Parts: sequence; structure tokens; C-alpha cells
Amino acid sequence: MDIRENKKETLRSVPLFSELTISQLRKISTVSSVKTFMKGDNLFREGDNYVGFYVLLRGLIKVYNLTQTGKESVIHIVKPINVFADIPLFEGKDYPVSADAVDESITLFIPKESFIDLLEKNPDLALKMLSGFAKRLKALVAQIEDLTTKEVVNRLAKYLLIEMKKNGTEKNLEPVVKITTPKSIVASYLGTITETFSRSLNKLQNEQIIRVKGKKIFITNLIKLQKLAAD
Repeated sequence: MDIRENKKETLRSVPLFSELTISQLRKISTVSSVKTFMKGDNLFREGDNYVGFYVLLRGLIKVYNLTQTGKESVIHIVKPINVFADIPLFEGKDYPVSADAVDESITLFIPKESFIDLLEKNPDLALKMLSGFAKRLKALVAQIEDLTTKEVVNRLAKYLLIEMKKNGTEKNLEPVVKITTPKSIVASYLGTITETFSRSLNKLQNEQIIRVKGKKIFITNLIKLQKLAAD
């Protein structure tokens, strides 16, 4: 499927739009446009005028803000097929974060003004999307709670479980997670530094909860990993 020519079918795969009808998806696809970004390209910066949100079709995007010391703090690692930069849509404010392409990335861009116009003319469309927005906000709140209450190794355990489910390998004898995102970005997302992230991986491996082979992490003791994630 050529994603440039089948935007409607692509939008159907996005959780935010999963409850919409074909007609409603068609209306959104007509106002969207395909944008391509090279590795390292900036999509928007914190404080930029908010002009719309994105659906990532291919590639990898990091969403982050800068601390007072200029250090990056990764808030979200966006993988296909997911929406990002949608939270400020109804606030009338600027982008609260920055976003860069980690790899060459293809996105669908949905402009704010056109999208809000659609919602105003189609209130049933807005109602069907509310649950999607609620799930996104709930996930962000859970992430903040984890960063403030859990140790790094526990946050790492939860991250591995989430990635395992995304890969669909949870029923394997040895579920596997493939780390395609740079360690520095994953570490920042977990609220730590690369060295601590690596030490946490080694700790799990020494306790025979996981085994690492290249960019693949095999989960050898799922029960222990789940317990760590829950603590």
C-alpha cells in the first residue's frame, strides 16, 4: 500500500481515529498532507506557533524539552502508527515541546485550523475521538507518576513489557524486544542517563531476567520482570 495515496486507510490504523466511519476518515484525509523529514530534522521547537499535529507513518520521532541547563529530556518516543503534537490542539497555545526525526520519517500533517473546522461542522466526529484523547492523557499521567515514584530498573522493566506487547511476542517461550531506538534516547525517556540505563540492563541480565544479544533483548523470566514493573 502506498501511504501517500491511501491516507484514509492509514488513518484507520491510528487509535485516535479508530472509531470513525469511512466518511469521517475521508474528511480528515482531505485536509492532511504528507511530509517527509530526514534524520536530524526538526519538526517544531518549544515555543513555536502551534499549526497542527502529526501521524507518524514511517521512521522514528523523539519529542522532548530542554532543561534549564540545556539538557534534552525525552517525553515521548513516537513509532508508527501514532499521533503526536495533538495535546495543544484545543489550548490555543504554542508547541510546549520540541520534536526531531531520529531516522528518516514520513508523517501525515493535519493542520489545526482545518481540523477544528471539521470538528465544528461534525460534532459526532469530535465525540468519537474523545476516548482516544482520554487514553493519550491517561498514558502521559502514568508516565509522570512512574518517573516520580519508580526506580530506573523498575521503569526499564515496564518499558520492556510494553515493547514486548507491541512486538506481539509475549506468548513466545522467550519474548523478545528489539531496541531500534538509540540508547541515549531510551535512557532520557526513562528519566536517566545512558550509563545508568546500561547498568540497569546488566542488572536484569545478571539476575537472569533477560539476556541481551546485540540489539535484541530476550526475556528469560517474564514473571520476575512483571513483578519489577509493578513495584
